[in-house]
Amino acid sequence: MGGDSGGRRKHAFRSLAGNRALLRVLAAYVMFILSEYAVWIAMLVYAYSRGGAAIAGLVAVAQLVPAAVVAPLAASLADRRSPVFLLAGGYGAQAAAMAGTAVAIIAGAPLAAYAAAVVASTAVTTTRPAQSVVIPSVAAIPDQLTAANVVAGWLEAAGAAAAGLLAGVLISLAGVGSVFVVCAGLGLVAGLLVAGLRVAALAPTEEDGPAAMAGVGEGLRLAAAQPRLRLMLALLTADAVVVGALDLLVVILAVSVLGRSQAWAGYLAFAFGVGAMLAATGSAVLVGRRLGGPILAAALLFSGALAAVALGVGLAGTAALLALAGAGHSLLAIAARTLLQRSVPAQLIGRVFGLLEGAMMAGLALGALLVPALVHLGGSRLAVLGAAAVLPLAAVAGGRALFGLDAETPVPVVEIALLRSLPLFAELPAPAIEGLAAALRPIQLRAGAVLIRQGDPGDAYYAIAAGELDAVQDGKLLRRCGRGEGVGEIALLRAIPRTATVIAHTDATVYELDREPFLTAVLGHAPTLRQAGYIADTRLATGGQPGHSDSSEAGTAG
Repeated sequence: MGGDSGGRRKHAFRSLAGNRALLRVLAAYVMFILSEYAVWIAMLVYAYSRGGAAIAGLVAVAQLVPAAVVAPLAASLADRRSPVFLLAGGYGAQAAAMAGTAVAIIAGAPLAAYAAAVVASTAVTTTRPAQSVVIPSVAAIPDQLTAANVVAGWLEAAGAAAAGLLAGVLISLAGVGSVFVVCAGLGLVAGLLVAGLRVAALAPTEEDGPAAMAGVGEGLRLAAAQPRLRLMLALLTADAVVVGALDLLVVILAVSVLGRSQAWAGYLAFAFGVGAMLAATGSAVLVGRRLGGPILAAALLFSGALAAVALGVGLAGTAALLALAGAGHSLLAIAARTLLQRSVPAQLIGRVFGLLEGAMMAGLALGALLVPALVHLGGSRLAVLGAAAVLPLAAVAGGRALFGLDAETPVPVVEIALLRSLPLFAELPAPAIEGLAAALRPIQLRAGAVLIRQGDPGDAYYAIAAGELDAVQDGKLLRRCGRGEGVGEIALLRAIPRTATVIAHTDATVYELDREPFLTAVLGHAPTLRQAGYIADTRLATGGQPGHSDSSEAGTAG
């Protein structure tokens, strides 16, 4: 059992290197994390220097409240049209707003700087919901989805650590405004990295009409109906409350408690990020495993380490405990987000993650408000203990649902995204495509392996998830097929022998769909039947020769 899961982990992580779309998404995420965390630290330092904890808390809330409102509305676009539109557009908006903040700070206009920072933080909320749809849509297998989330978590932790260091160094050398200048450039690079990706919407085309508020309502109804989903959302929101409090606490700890310069706020944030990065590296063991236990253990680690900071353990002790807190936060975020992707209907992922993003922004705002109030009541020690109590309270409120977080059958989100990207199935309604996805079986092919042999009876359809396959007819190469294409439908639709041989040109992953569920789905949905008939008729009429096919059905064979 252990050897099998170890082999799955190795295969999942190795496969990431060959998935160029995933690598581009993850590279852009690095740019995003660096800018998100660095400008947040810089703005808190800027506000704290002008009015103390109260002004810093109010500025944080001013940034987060609009973001909490906009996030669920904007995220519904990630389901209803290509999520790349939201992802790339969000990066561009962030870059523009950060540049505006830099100009205002350098010009000595604090109100304009705060206003531009509000726009930037609002644009930030588009990234994670859009990415939560993009990653399953370009992953080849479910374990690759988990591996990508683990890598994204590691990148977030490493980026947060580097952002704290970056903010501290830039503030020391060139002032707060320089942080926003550098981060505007990072946002621009991120947008360029993802702008060219081609990812289909996970919602079927007939669902494009409802307004954004209807999409938000669907996410709310789903959360209200599922205690397990409510608990995961509550835990991640509570985690955000603690992080929001900690963002301000590191400034107070550095300047007021430890008597250090403003730059030490960045360095303490760096310590938190280092712990998160180390934990994210170890989170590779989550691939192929149940996630309920790790989620609960991570929440307890985060809270326990933060509570120990209140004991007054000095600079080194504070940094070490913040590193442990960062480890708990990182494991909680990676495991809970992965479990959410496995638990939510594919066509609602963007909306649910948008709801989560809005709730987390509200949580960050609540944490930022909590700290000044607790500092006023009992000083920095009470503020630290109050923040540490949030996650345990959320866990206790979850009750018995805590022990069944991953008890249900996971949603085949990777398979659904793959089928939705195929022109043949693009118009199928959500229930039909979910049924097909559940019936898919993954097949790993070595280069040179024969998948379909010309003249054999047709008993299955194959959707290509990764790698390339060659369609060969009577010894002649017809075409080369890749991800987002399928082979084998002609023999099924026309009840004739296979019309071509299909051979793996490279190592490849395909999903096999048996004849019966394929025909049931195609014959039972008129638009899909018309598309399938057009594909088969065109292929048979042209003899499957290259150069005669329309782009909407290129790559079909068999």
